[in-house]
Amino acid sequence: MRESFLKYLQFEKRVSLHTIKSYKNDLNQFFEFYKNYAKIDNLKEVDKRAIRSWVIELSLKNLSNRTINRKIASLKSFFKFLIQRKITIINPTSNIHALKTNQPLPHFIKEKDIKYLFDNITFKNDFNGNRDLLILELLYGTGIRISELINLKTKDLDNHKKEIKVLGKRGKERIIPLNNSAFAQAIKYEKFKEKLNYKNKEYLLCTEKGEKIYPMLISRVVKNNLSSLINSEKYNPHLLRHTFATHILNKGADLNSIKELLGHESLAATQVYTHNSIEKLKETFRKSHPKA
Repeated sequence: MRESFLKYLQFEKRVSLHTIKSYKNDLNQFFEFYKNYAKIDNLKEVDKRAIRSWVIELSLKNLSNRTINRKIASLKSFFKFLIQRKITIINPTSNIHALKTNQPLPHFIKEKDIKYLFDNITFKNDFNGNRDLLILELLYGTGIRISELINLKTKDLDNHKKEIKVLGKRGKERIIPLNNSAFAQAIKYEKFKEKLNYKNKEYLLCTEKGEKIYPMLISRVVKNNLSSLINSEKYNPHLLRHTFATHILNKGADLNSIKELLGHESLAATQVYTHNSIEKLKETFRKSHPKA
């Protein structure tokens, strides 16, 4: 069943090969442990006690809580898949909770670097080129999540008000204004899209065949363009969401407004960006104050 699960991730969920490899390693490690622990190799017999024992063993190996949490998440996804396929009816991971971790500061791109990116980025003036540029414009210009970007519909773009309607987590809708650059690129892209020979144009962003875009495509666009121009440790699409939030906070936006724009349910999730602003203030102090 592990192979079926991995194929499901690859072909139905369109998960990256790198992530699939991590899932595979995590599952193999658990079932190797379980074989020695229970002396059987029957996934229907796996219980909470076995999983907790595995977590303890991982902790004794001095793995970080973040790494252990990723392995727990892999196991949770696997058993959820088994239940959906009616292979088992009991989820032994249901009461297994993630270990506490220190909240890291979100990575973001400095303003001068993001300006350099959009000033120097070049795309072919065709459908794919204009779509890829729009992906970057929307990720940085609105701070939307990957899933929200994928599910944007053509009707969600309001050309008169220069805004988009976004369907966020738990079906919560929000309106986000578009900056001039993102709006202009959206109009340009739609002209190329109109020339495509397919009937179903429900989704705003799509492939040349008219299919909805997928996470791997977005990740590839972000990585290919950011890695060539900006020196950063992380090139995932979420980096542009963090950058959007940090930049508008630095420009004076209040936390409640940022919370609404990002679609956060609580202010606590938004407050993490204040730490980046505090770090910026400290840096300014160190560079400017005569006694620093």
